[in-house]
Amino acid sequence: MGEKKIRILMAKPGLDGHDRGIKIVSRALRDAGMEVIYTGLHQTPHQIVEAAVQQDVDAIGLSILSGAHTTLFPKIMELLNEKKVDVIVFAGGIIPDEDVPALKEINIAEIFGPGTNTEDIVKFVKEKAGNRNKMAEPNIRLIKTQLLKRDRRTDAKL
Repeated sequence: MGEKKIRILMAKPGLDGHDRGIKIVSRALRDAGMEVIYTGLHQTPHQIVEAAVQQDVDAIGLSILSGAHTTLFPKIMELLNEKKVDVIVFAGGIIPDEDVPALKEINIAEIFGPGTNTEDIVKFVKEKAGNRNKMAEPNIRLIKTQLLKRDRRTDAKL
């Protein structure tokens, strides 16, 4: 069996309306052979996490220019943890250097600022998400998805 394509969810959380950067990065990832799902503008943390679960992605790329990263990124990570979604999360946009350590502390794997070469982003995603995506046990992802669905049905009954 060959390797499965890396699946990436690209999202713009919050009220940020500028999407040129995320579209450029999405195209670079797609051109590198990855499957890219772009959620569009104005996504809530709940919408992003739900899309990641439904699409069974290997990584989530977040782009923000509005300055709301200190509020929205922790909420996204909290929801991913609550749902036991194990994915690589990386981010880009206008994020002050002094905010990077706190974001990495909540497991944002990498922050890419303005002017980052798209080849560097592609290399990072291939290294981080690609290593997670080996087909040694192809049914693991299916089982994980089924367990998450079962957990949601159980939670609904409580």
